[in-house]
Amino acid sequence: MDRQELAAFLRSRRERITAADVGLPAGTRRRTPGLRREEVAQLAFISTEYYTRMEQANAPRPSGEVLAGVARALRLSDSERDHLHRLAGAPLGPRTGPTREVRQSIRDLLDRLPNAAGIVLSATYEVLAWNALAAALMEDFSALAPRDRNLIRWVFLRPDAGAYGLSDVQEFALAATRRLRATSARYPDDPQIHELVAELLAGSAEFARLWESHDVCTAPALKKTFHHPLVGAITVDCDGFDITDTDQQVVLYTAAPGSSSDEALRLLSVIGTQRMDVPG
Repeated sequence: MDRQELAAFLRSRRERITAADVGLPAGTRRRTPGLRREEVAQLAFISTEYYTRMEQANAPRPSGEVLAGVARALRLSDSERDHLHRLAGAPLGPRTGPTREVRQSIRDLLDRLPNAAGIVLSATYEVLAWNALAAALMEDFSALAPRDRNLIRWVFLRPDAGAYGLSDVQEFALAATRRLRATSARYPDDPQIHELVAELLAGSAEFARLWESHDVCTAPALKKTFHHPLVGAITVDCDGFDITDTDQQVVLYTAAPGSSSDEALRLLSVIGTQRMDVPG
């Protein structure tokens, strides 16, 4: 265990995370960049005293549960998480769950598609990355806590959220359940998948019914219609591209050139995520 390097690494990662990144109020009295130590401890479900000792290089060797909590709280990438474990003298074995790290080249790709709304989904329907048009069309994901960016959690546990005005909510719910069933078989030891499935089973009778069918394949939805509160109905082609080495999927929503939906998307790219229907 390299306590000095571990302490320096933790401080550097903490200082780069803002309160907004983890769904905490920013406040006005922050004297240092990033999160406070007590905020990291709270997010990691450990005591502030223990986390402080880790950053001061005088804590005993942390357990695997502590390291997992700290990695989650600091939003570490897969490579950073592996580095954290090596510094703590507890290198990880083979990965048991899907990665949540999106390559920078994929993020750059989304930003280079100004006329397409694009998102990156994990194997469990977490929205891991998005471009500005996707935020305008669907939701400002940056304003949500990471756990609330999960589309399968959203469709079954937030039925009053408006479903982005989608015309095929039931079809999406069916496809998402089938994909999650296949994902759970690929990663049988991933505790986050077990937790997600248990939460959905307890919170949604419809999910429980679909889950019990044990279906794992479905035809992809090639078109969707969003009913946006500002620009009305937008019918788009929906294309998914698998990133096989990360078990992720890039989903692009595009409209036929010259169509009314294409014009609506172009208008949304100008409006962005502002709410023009709400008095200022």
